[in-house]
Amino acid sequence: MQYFQNWQSVLISSGSAVAAILIGLLVHYILFALGQRLARRKRHAVVVSFVKWARRPVRFILPLIAVSIVLPLLSFPSKSVRITEHAIGLVLIACFAWFLTEMLKVFEDVVDAKYNAKISTDVNARRVTTQVSVLRRVVAVLIAILAIAAMLVTFPSIWNIGAGLFASAGVAGLVIGMAAKPTLSSLLAGIQVALTQPISLEDVVIVNGEWGRIEEIGVTYVVVRIWDLRRMVVPLTYFIENPFQNWTYQTADILGTVFLYTDFTVPVDEVREELHRLLKTTELWDGKVWGLQVTDYKNNVVELRALMSSSDSGKSFDCRCYIRENLIKFLQDKHPQSLPKTRAELHPTALHANGNSSVDTVENTAAIAGKSHS
Repeated sequence: MQYFQNWQSVLISSGSAVAAILIGLLVHYILFALGQRLARRKRHAVVVSFVKWARRPVRFILPLIAVSIVLPLLSFPSKSVRITEHAIGLVLIACFAWFLTEMLKVFEDVVDAKYNAKISTDVNARRVTTQVSVLRRVVAVLIAILAIAAMLVTFPSIWNIGAGLFASAGVAGLVIGMAAKPTLSSLLAGIQVALTQPISLEDVVIVNGEWGRIEEIGVTYVVVRIWDLRRMVVPLTYFIENPFQNWTYQTADILGTVFLYTDFTVPVDEVREELHRLLKTTELWDGKVWGLQVTDYKNNVVELRALMSSSDSGKSFDCRCYIRENLIKFLQDKHPQSLPKTRAELHPTALHANGNSSVDTVENTAAIAGKSHS
């Protein structure tokens, strides 16, 4: 009879634990159903992002909290209760760390909603979003380290390991730092990039001779989207230790040049007027800077440099192509004599045995060749 009563109490306790889990899930469903309805109605960035990212971790947190509340009231053996409480505590630490990491994404979404770097040409907007993105990844790593340390501290036998992780500036931290030097250097580089801002999301850069845009800044790497849609993955430390070109560091506008090589007879003033007329007919030019100058001359050509400004590097490339094509067409149609040509002066040579010059011989040969073809 006592055996049956023990099993009966165990079944009641188990049913109570299951009921607590179901109540936690029900509370989760009600809360996020209301939150989702509110997000659809208000379309507020914070509410929408919170419902999106907090749903999954809270689905575990609420049932675990409910079980931890009712567990001391249940008729389980004391040893089983201690083990269960310890396990629930470990899972709760992991879930809360997960929840905090997802809250960082909520903050990032709110910033992105205010500063949309992908459609804005504002450099400050790109810097803010870059700083938030990099710091989110760094803080997420720190949260994971602290969560692991907190979980280790709950084990009395290995409490010192957890304490060593907390005291990262101590001897244990130095040993781990030496072992994970590349990872830590990348992590520190990420913090430095977030604070000093040598690069931002959607910045136009030249890396290893490749033109591209900064697509993603991770904790240890940067993804550069090349103009032909290739992706170059570069270590984050590269942008701290090596020189590179950033075409949008201060502003996105840029000057473009087109070089033309023409004959010495080219009418420079007319070409300059045609350049200005072409620029006024295209939206690729921002209307700020333009000019045409003779910048050099060589043995048989004159170098003309056309200068124009655009609001960003993509428009600058298209504008340069447009000007180059149309100036060449202008010279072909209006001043074909100004196209590059090679001049040669022929001098009489010694007469052949038949009394004809070498020039006459060439002409006679051409006439005979013409007759043979006809």
